[in-house]
Amino acid sequence: ITQWLIMTDLLYTEKDLVTSLKDYIKAEENKLQQVKQWADKLDSLTRTATQDPEGFLGHPVNAFKLMKRLNTEWGDLESLVLRDTTDGFISNLTIQRQYFPTDEDQTGAAKALLRLQDTYRLDANTISTGDLPGVTYKSSMTVEDCYELGKIAYSDVDYYHTELWMAQALRQLDQGEESSIDKVTVLDYLSYAIYQQGEIERALEYTRRLLALDPEHQRAKGNLKYFEFQLGKQKKAEEAKSQNEKPREKRASEKQPKKKETIPERKKYEMLCRGEGIKMTPRRQSRLFCRYYDNNRNPQYILAPVKQEDEWDRPYIVRYLDIISSSEIEKVKQLAKPRLRRATVHDPQTGKLTTAQYRVSKSFTLSYCFLQVANYGVGGQYEPHFDFGRLGTGNRIATWLFYMSDVSAGGATVFPDVGAAVWPRKGTAVFWYNLFASGEGDYSTRHAACPVLVGNKWVSNKWIHERGQEWRRPCGLKETE
Repeated sequence: ITQWLIMTDLLYTEKDLVTSLKDYIKAEENKLQQVKQWADKLDSLTRTATQDPEGFLGHPVNAFKLMKRLNTEWGDLESLVLRDTTDGFISNLTIQRQYFPTDEDQTGAAKALLRLQDTYRLDANTISTGDLPGVTYKSSMTVEDCYELGKIAYSDVDYYHTELWMAQALRQLDQGEESSIDKVTVLDYLSYAIYQQGEIERALEYTRRLLALDPEHQRAKGNLKYFEFQLGKQKKAEEAKSQNEKPREKRASEKQPKKKETIPERKKYEMLCRGEGIKMTPRRQSRLFCRYYDNNRNPQYILAPVKQEDEWDRPYIVRYLDIISSSEIEKVKQLAKPRLRRATVHDPQTGKLTTAQYRVSKSFTLSYCFLQVANYGVGGQYEPHFDFGRLGTGNRIATWLFYMSDVSAGGATVFPDVGAAVWPRKGTAVFWYNLFASGEGDYSTRHAACPVLVGNKWVSNKWIHERGQEWRRPCGLKETE
């Protein structure tokens, strides 16, 4: 009987093993199905993307999702299939992974999206649906993408953007989108971000919604009591304040109309980037012209004078049309591309070159002609600055800026102090003086490169320095001449 009992146990053990084996097979089939779906999706996406890489990556959502895929999702896939180490794919993936974007790269792409959102006043839903102006490759964001953006903002103690993107993730979940992120997790972040912005009543509403889904959520239960206490305290303070306040006669100073507020430079910059802000009066506009220019009948220009177009009067900004050919542009880009590095600026304290958040681009200087080539990708920008500065070859008298690409949306060169906005047009160049003839800096030339919303912006610039220009532009006698 004992032997029979042992054999019976073994029989049931074997049955359990068979059940486990079937579970394993099912899990492997599910895993393979996931890998197949991933491969099919990526096959279609990469085929489309590689037909026009610049155009595809010109869409900010595509750029962000590429960073996210390579930094996060390919790693998840690697973990999924890592058991089979003999597979050539895994060894290849492990080798290639050293070249993948880092967490810092993914965070940078996310912050670029947030920067574009603010500058161009785009709501989260517009970005998430990919409904941006001038897009060729429309791309939408998943709940996971929105959640990732919200989390990055949260890590940066940026509760404003945390709310926007967690709210978008919740909206897409409410619309029935399937996701590995659940509503409870999103509501947890959302309610706290709203509370941190001082809106206790709204934070309380979302906390109650969270608890309706998960009544045992400990943090939410604690937050509910705390928010209710804070809200009661706030209402009591408001009631006490209203009772103590008595109507009083307005002082003469209070009756006077308020002075017109000065618009901060940052706000003017963003307005101009959107095509808003200061506009030239019709009278000033009527004084701007287009012309053929031969530089006082210079032999080089008699048969083919250059086309000039006035962009602005003060400071005088002029655009030259058809000034650089497509073949010349491709040659300059070809020379610069392998050497492009993150653009640097001079640190006024150390005097050394360093990277800065206000200049997001890649650049390279073709030293033999002192032509600086710059590429502004998704969210690429250069905040307000002056071009003049004392250097070994003298101050920068003037700036010559080639536009080597069209930009689908964004990417204007703006002058916040005067309200000018110059938009990129491939094959053209703009010119302006940074100094008055007296040698003094013209502070109205403070300018900026707006973030690229959709597309890829290529420019090259050449600065004309004081040395060697003494007889071409004699010194003026008046300070602002």
